[in-house]
Amino acid sequence: MWQVQRNHEYSFESKVRFSEIDHTKKITLPGIINYFQDCTIFHSESMGLGVDYLAKHKKAWVLSFWQVEVLRYPKIAERISIHTWATGFKGILGDRNFCMKDEEGNMVACANSLWVYMDMEKGRPAKPPKEEIDLYGTEAPLEMGQASRKIALPAGMEEREPFAVKRYHIDTNEHVNNCQYVQMAMELMEEEAAVCRMRAEYKKSAVYGDIIFPRAARDGQRTVAELGSRDGSPYAVIELQG
Repeated sequence: MWQVQRNHEYSFESKVRFSEIDHTKKITLPGIINYFQDCTIFHSESMGLGVDYLAKHKKAWVLSFWQVEVLRYPKIAERISIHTWATGFKGILGDRNFCMKDEEGNMVACANSLWVYMDMEKGRPAKPPKEEIDLYGTEAPLEMGQASRKIALPAGMEEREPFAVKRYHIDTNEHVNNCQYVQMAMELMEEEAAVCRMRAEYKKSAVYGDIIFPRAARDGQRTVAELGSRDGSPYAVIELQG
């Protein structure tokens, strides 16, 4: 039923849950992103390099960039499979692809991502150990095109109402979870739209109690949201294309 996976690919199967859909009865963009995040965590856990291992060694893979493309939003109770594999490692950086497929094996969403290996004790990037890299292995990247990792801000960025980081925004690294920034940005869209392309550039980590000062603007088919700190420096920049 599912297509044969690559040698160094990890995958799992699921069904679109009621808790993952919106009023259209289809999975949301955050729902897709959360599946991708879960898949990479499951991949690491399957090799003994998961959450507890990283915490013990005071290390973490921190997301620096997302490029997500959605061809179709699966509907409630639809069977799906989620896949991920590393596509390359260079110094402190790791590239990783994701895809979501339907029951017939057709791709419905895919993503490219860039991760930074962090020494959490020293608070700076570090080169991952060779034995960890060897366990992940690498496979060829998807042919989805490499979008720029720098998101240009359109003219006329408007300030929006500041808000505090809540406990439900926080992940195991005690930082705002990657997907939470996307959800924050979607709330800033002028009107509801089915997002077909998303880019996210992560600058620094917000923590519980921080105040987010958002700015946003619409530029043609794209909405760009900058989620910044009190001093004006951005935590994340998100581009959504409908």
